[in-house]
Amino acid sequence: MLKITLKDESVLEVLEGKLIIEVAKELSPSLAKKCCVAEFNGRLVDLKMPLVEDGKLDLVTFDDERAFEVINHSCAHLMAQAMARLYPGTRFGVGPSIEEGFYYDFAIPEVITNEDLPKIEKEMQKIVKENLPIKHYMLSKADAKAKFASDKYKIELIDAISDDMVGIYEQGEYSDVCRGPHVISTGLIKNFKLLSVAGAYWRGDSKNDVLTRVYGTCWATPEALAHHLEVLEDRKQRDHRKLGRDMQIFMFDDLVGRGLPMWLPNGFIVRRLLSDYIMDKEYDLGYQHVMTPSLGNVELYKTSGHWAHYKDDMFPAMELDDEAYVLRPMNCPHHMVMFRSKPHSYRDLPVRIAEIANDFRYEASGALTGIERTRAFSQNDSHIFCRPDQIAQEFKAVTKLILDVYKDFGFENYKFRLSLRDKENTEKYFGNDELWERSENELREVLKELGVDYYEALGEAAFYGPKLDVQVRSAIGHDVTLSTIQLDYQLPERFELTYVDQNNQKVRPVVIHRAILGSMDRFVAFLLEETKGVLPVWLAPVQVMVIPVNNQFHLDYSNEIVSMLKQKRIRVKMDDREEKLGYKIREAQMKKIPYQLVIGDNEVKDGTITYREYGKKEQVTVSKEEFLNMMVKFNEEKK
Repeated sequence: MLKITLKDESVLEVLEGKLIIEVAKELSPSLAKKCCVAEFNGRLVDLKMPLVEDGKLDLVTFDDERAFEVINHSCAHLMAQAMARLYPGTRFGVGPSIEEGFYYDFAIPEVITNEDLPKIEKEMQKIVKENLPIKHYMLSKADAKAKFASDKYKIELIDAISDDMVGIYEQGEYSDVCRGPHVISTGLIKNFKLLSVAGAYWRGDSKNDVLTRVYGTCWATPEALAHHLEVLEDRKQRDHRKLGRDMQIFMFDDLVGRGLPMWLPNGFIVRRLLSDYIMDKEYDLGYQHVMTPSLGNVELYKTSGHWAHYKDDMFPAMELDDEAYVLRPMNCPHHMVMFRSKPHSYRDLPVRIAEIANDFRYEASGALTGIERTRAFSQNDSHIFCRPDQIAQEFKAVTKLILDVYKDFGFENYKFRLSLRDKENTEKYFGNDELWERSENELREVLKELGVDYYEALGEAAFYGPKLDVQVRSAIGHDVTLSTIQLDYQLPERFELTYVDQNNQKVRPVVIHRAILGSMDRFVAFLLEETKGVLPVWLAPVQVMVIPVNNQFHLDYSNEIVSMLKQKRIRVKMDDREEKLGYKIREAQMKKIPYQLVIGDNEVKDGTITYREYGKKEQVTVSKEEFLNMMVKFNEEKK
């Protein structure tokens, strides 16, 4: 008899070879019906797995978060079976579960689009009603290759398996190479939705075939599926690419170049205000602002080490006369040269150089995502040159600045990530082990002293040093790095930077790289999605829309209000088109303009203003002076 320990620590004695589902039924028939899979000795397994050793058994129900991956992997197979029925001759790539659902890659004899998804769903629903048992068995690699001889993608996957035996899952006429686990029958996969069709390179390699990737999602209950679809719809409305187009913030054009954003007047206002905001904060903290060129000599990047470690992510060099120039991917080398241009005493340090700098990186086409990931962007960048004894105080000050900025914008969903070197892959990093150990330990100590919660991530360090990244979860589900602080002993060595210490000796400074808003482009994308385009009043491209009820009687007073607001630099426009009042109010709401002023007879007679705030129905009447003071206060207090 085997000894099986259950979740409540009770122990069952069962016959060797007994199936887990049989154990579940004996424990509770109603529980067995709710089970998706099981966890045995820490590993998810099929309910039909026979028990052959002692161990810990935990029955995983469909509403358990551990079941989500299994449900979606099973649904990927369900979709693949439907594809095989609908499109004979289809060959099959891979169909994994992903964070919020699943996908499967196919080589299909014909082109399919999103319009074909309902037809595929209908076939999937038929298979659900057939309630086909899902069986698992093992084949030798030779037998598996014979079984899938007509599918070159499956053959490639089988060849990549290190074991001599290959796991096969089968439901009805459909079979797949798979490790599992899966639910026990197709009748248990009911609450699904296919979402989109896209192209994908086989195994993620651009040299391989382009396959058709179909995305979907599957949930334990109809209610959970409905809620997720509502979330997806909300994300569509929050997507910064849609908002940027609707609000006329930015645009792209292939004639200009992929991944090269052009900021429209509304967007430039937002960019300028953000630049002024962060530069004012930096100025108050002793930063000196500079401007450096967007080009650099290749020798500059060879000196910094970027050419050796980062060349593949840079645009190709331009040969001019006897020199080669490159669009810079970052501006730290320029700042190193700037610091080196004159002597420094230990009394001068820290020196804080800051810049809103244009940078360029050759991102892969598939990675480009609106202004979140581009090939041309602006960095809110700074480099602090300090003495070793100043590292802790400077690191603390930068961390405090990040927290202050996030408080100003109301950001709450973020985590600190200490990005470290991967000691098993040291060739991608510059410098020696001693410097890396010292740098990483110093950052840990500062974080502990600050009492900041953080987690560590191996392999995420910059090539020249460890860093603290602030990871935010965007409103549409993207993990984004907004801010970063990096400790660097390497570039001071490479550029031979020095200052004269109290013993009159030349010694190396330490450099702290930091970006608070990070990429200004990415920050705007995040802000648009976080606010659903309803920017804080001080950041709104148009803060006030003045709407005269009747131009014949109300236009002069409306112009007076516009003039009054403009004198205080309130961003105001007037809609004096001969359109219906309701239409103009709705349009101002759609443009997410914070305040609409409706000017009619009473306003003209009393010298007042009646305003409607975005998203609200009620109207408020105040004096001109009261409204003006309110708007000025918004701008001054950044609200």
